Amino acid sequence: MRVLNIDANTTKNILNDLLKRSPNSYGAYEGQVQAILNEVRKKGDEGLFAYTEKFDGCKLTPETVRVTEKEIAAAYEKVDDSLVDVICKALVNIRQYHEKQRQYSWFDSKPDGTILGQKVTPLASVGVYVPGGKAAYPSSVLMNIVPAKVAGVEKIVMVTPPDKNGEVTPATLVAANEAGETHIYKVGGAQAIAALAYGTQSIEKVDKIVGPGNIYVALAKKSVYGHVSIDSIAGPSEILVLADETANPRFVAADLLSQAEHDELASAILVTTSPALAEGVQEEMEGFLRTLSRSEIIRKSLDNFGYILLADTLDDAIEITNNIASEHLEIVTANPFEVMTKIRNAGAIFLGSYSSEPLGDYFAGSNHVLPTNGTAKFFSALSVDDFIKKSSIIYYSKEALAPIHEDIETFAKAERLTAHANSIAVRFEE
Repeated sequence: MRVLNIDANTTKNILNDLLKRSPNSYGAYEGQVQAILNEVRKKGDEGLFAYTEKFDGCKLTPETVRVTEKEIAAAYEKVDDSLVDVICKALVNIRQYHEKQRQYSWFDSKPDGTILGQKVTPLASVGVYVPGGKAAYPSSVLMNIVPAKVAGVEKIVMVTPPDKNGEVTPATLVAANEAGETHIYKVGGAQAIAALAYGTQSIEKVDKIVGPGNIYVALAKKSVYGHVSIDSIAGPSEILVLADETANPRFVAADLLSQAEHDELASAILVTTSPALAEGVQEEMEGFLRTLSRSEIIRKSLDNFGYILLADTLDDAIEITNNIASEHLEIVTANPFEVMTKIRNAGAIFLGSYSSEPLGDYFAGSNHVLPTNGTAKFFSALSVDDFIKKSSIIYYSKEALAPIHEDIETFAKAERLTAHANSIAVRFEE
């Protein structure tokens, strides 16, 4: 990891470096992705199945594309009971957390004869993308399906890539079944996004697509936005640990490595006021890297996007932390709650020595689908809000409209919208 002292140039250079990881920087792939989307949109199942065979080596038919109840039951036989138990425990925490986010319709009536309100309606259908292939992510299944269920979405369609034998990762199926999906299809990649966005003979179009994926999935989601809604364009994982001399270097090193192991584009940053801590963290990292299974990926991640930033004061450390706006932020200082009040930009904030980032990934209950690449400055974690829509409710009686109708007409005429003014005025003609 590069060790740098914080100044204006350091901040600018780091932000530019991190932005290289954004899906918006991968324009070379957009043509390939668009070709896949166009083919599936035009040919439906034929295009979808052809790309599944090409990329996943799996031949599908309308009869085999959807996961059956028998396949779900078989998945339970392949997953350890202990993992099923953990999935169920995590599910309870995630559901309870998101139930506190639930919103309700409201109406405000006044004695003058006006009623204003807001009608909250769940989306009718949602598509959830779950990565497959070399790694299984049952935690992502829970994080994407649970808030949709809590919001009241009736149709939750999950897509995930099959292996060459047409089978889906068993742990993924178990998590989806426990979370409450309604349909699971054995398709992945940009072709799966196309199927969800446009519909095919086997897969109905949905209203919104959520869930992480590779660069092809991210660019496909970006391209279909407008035909459907999406959650966000997710970039590689990232963590920032803001720490002072009270932090345990072994804990900090372990937490930084927990995100660096995701892939070579992942980012791990330590911002600290303590040179001694910085040195201790580096030593602990080297020890861990001799034993961790993904050490080669971790080393490349740290070489490319790993930093230790030394700040003169805690206020300087907080300022650069807000500028970076990390997906995951750990605050390990003498008074983390006080520091937290000064944080404006972060996807999820973990406080203290025993609130490590994987706690949020798997079990605490908060959502781990978070804004990346600095978008925490204006985006939030995935939540129940992402699966509802709000309609304004307006009612005025004649008696309520009478004293203000001329004001409305004046406003409309000022904008030269005489038909607007007239639609109010006709109600008060002699």
